[in-house]
Amino acid sequence: MTILPELKYTREHEWVKVNGETATIGITDYAQGELGDIVFVELPKIGDHIEQSKSCGSIEAVKAVSDLFAPVSGEVVELNAELSSSPQTVNKDPYGDGWMLRIKLNDPVELEKLLTAEEYEQMISE
Repeated sequence: MTILPELKYTREHEWVKVNGETATIGITDYAQGELGDIVFVELPKIGDHIEQSKSCGSIEAVKAVSDLFAPVSGEVVELNAELSSSPQTVNKDPYGDGWMLRIKLNDPVELEKLLTAEEYEQMISE
């Protein structure tokens, strides 16, 4: 299982990577492993506003459906269109090609509420 040190994490197993005012969001390697084979990803629309800790989509796997929670608040500026035809990309590369959406970050202070890689690793090992 991979945990990247440069990312921030939620207790619900999402990750976020910030580049300037843009935040890229996806689910962790641990989450995709727990879900199993992902068959469908439902994401918000471009222009939608998502709110930290609130559901902003869903991930359907063969054995379960799980909510996608927003790690931070902002306006959706880009979606990973590849996931509509190849949702299994999330299983293969959750931190790369399997990213889900990009938002324009509302408040960078929200990042302080998220877990570091070390904190996330400790949480999932308990």
